[in-house]
Amino acid sequence: MYTIMHVKIVKYFAYIFVYYKEDVMREVVMNKKTNLLQLEEHFYQLADVKEPNVFHNLFPYDEIPKIAFNDRIVPHNMPENIWITDTTFRDGQQSRAPYSTEQIVTIYDYLHKLGGPNGMIRQSEFFLYSKKDRDAVYKCLERGYQFPEVTSWIRASKEDFKLVKEIGMKQTGILVSCSDYHIFLKLKMTRKQAMEHYLSVIRECLEEGISPRCHLEDITRADIYGYVVPFCLELMKLAEEYKIPIVVRACDTMGYGVNYPGAVIPRSVPGIIYAIHTHAGVPHEWLEWHGHNDFYKAVSNSTTAWLYGCSGVNTSLFGIGERTGNTPLEAMVFEYAQLKGTLNGMDTRVITELAEYYEKEIGYQIPPRTPFVGKNFNVTRAGIHADGLLKNEEIYNIFDTEKFLNRPVLCAVSNTSGLAGIAHWINTYFKLQGEDKITKNSELVAYVKEWVDAEYEGGRVTVLTDDELLRVIAEGCDKLNVTLVKTPQPQPEE
Repeated sequence: MYTIMHVKIVKYFAYIFVYYKEDVMREVVMNKKTNLLQLEEHFYQLADVKEPNVFHNLFPYDEIPKIAFNDRIVPHNMPENIWITDTTFRDGQQSRAPYSTEQIVTIYDYLHKLGGPNGMIRQSEFFLYSKKDRDAVYKCLERGYQFPEVTSWIRASKEDFKLVKEIGMKQTGILVSCSDYHIFLKLKMTRKQAMEHYLSVIRECLEEGISPRCHLEDITRADIYGYVVPFCLELMKLAEEYKIPIVVRACDTMGYGVNYPGAVIPRSVPGIIYAIHTHAGVPHEWLEWHGHNDFYKAVSNSTTAWLYGCSGVNTSLFGIGERTGNTPLEAMVFEYAQLKGTLNGMDTRVITELAEYYEKEIGYQIPPRTPFVGKNFNVTRAGIHADGLLKNEEIYNIFDTEKFLNRPVLCAVSNTSGLAGIAHWINTYFKLQGEDKITKNSELVAYVKEWVDAEYEGGRVTVLTDDELLRVIAEGCDKLNVTLVKTPQPQPEE
């Protein structure tokens, strides 16, 4: 009877046998991270299975998907340079009314301003199928901005590729579905047929001198080492042959990705990025993550992709996108700043300008408690919080939101606000500074508080509006002979 050790030995020698049978000599190379010699990693060939592997052990359709662990840990490997790309005009248009040409150009201008002089928003992705979208592409190209670079998205179709050539794009995204769900069940192909089809379109792209960006759709349900890595190896061969970069975008199409250490692929974001970078040899700067928020993990997974080897993370403004949406662009701006300790030239005040543009000009209502952009994201209603803010803003505000977002911290006035909340509201609205600030012991505050209490004792259940508060404050100022003067604000330069 064989012991477990015997089995392991048999398996080891079986691998050795296959290795020599194939007459392959693995190269000894220096690992620059460890400064140790090591054998070249294993060879990964296409597993052209006859039946689709849809991982029903992890994705049983009649149950909640499962997160399994094998405790294989891969190291952090964040690139020196990381950046943001944008799909507001592509994926962001798949779940809402299409933008007009003028709206696209305006938003593109905002993205340019937000990305700053260092081009931290590296690319903006466009549809090409409608005249409206193509007109927007032409107008954005006319802007002459280096960043965001105008890029496109097409299906793996030679007919679609004609649009790319006609416009003269320097780079285009190409949809290359990689899970058996898509290859077998949607495309009705085998893995080999799908790979050959994709590579033919990509080669045509390269023949025209256009850099392809391969969107590996549904990667978190794909056979990573049986299809994804072998496919990416073929892409790297083409890149070397044509001397043209090929970007690999890992697309968590259904939001199944998880960032937990030791989780198994294909759900493990660290495992996917490690496989593509280390075993397929895709450079950091050619590796990008595209996340969806179906399981509330779009932001954490995108950050994880940065940490484990992606230079780029793909986003959309306010997370607007297919189903539950994409990774919010504004979230990754602040993730970048937290990881790098700098904004690297990004003008975060533009985020507020964009939010106001969406609400006033486009008519899109941002949920009021959305971080960074919602009307109430830094508004407190608790009296104890208001008291803390009145003493020192740092106690209850996440950072200087007035400096970075042109959004001073606010206290909404309700039955729970107390004297401190009213005082803070008055100081904030009237921009009172230093000795001009009023305290919670002010007669004016007491006057307003008396009116507020009467409102709620009379059965009111809603928060008081700015107009109501301003009316009562004006009455109090007249009766108590109090003058509130807004602090003069610097005027923008002509």
